Amino acid sequence: MKNMIDEFKDFINKGDVVTIAVGLIMALYFKAIVDALLAGVIEPIIAAIFGENDLSGIGFDLGESFISIGLVIGAAIDFVTVAFILFLLVKAYNNWKGPEEDEEAGPSEIDLLTQIRDSLQNR
Repeated sequence: MKNMIDEFKDFINKGDVVTIAVGLIMALYFKAIVDALLAGVIEPIIAAIFGENDLSGIGFDLGESFISIGLVIGAAIDFVTVAFILFLLVKAYNNWKGPEEDEEAGPSEIDLLTQIRDSLQNR
């Protein structure tokens, strides 16, 4: 039993589970902010452009059914908005983090291939 507990501790430490958990929790709360922005600002503006109270009212009747194009428009707007906000966050993070430095800069692929070619020619 002690061996299994030690293995579990190693698993937790190697996977850096705490960092992943913190990232997921932050993502959940960030999602709430994005959802509020979409539902409270962006979607009502678009619905007002079409003269409706909300996006689900945008569409047309087909026989006995109502085809709600507004729901598709809303999903597309949600996707584009989230993608744009994530783009801005990643861009800001990369600027804050600074340029990455190669700790072990070795020869490039071209250098290695050149060495192999030269070695084969010398045989």
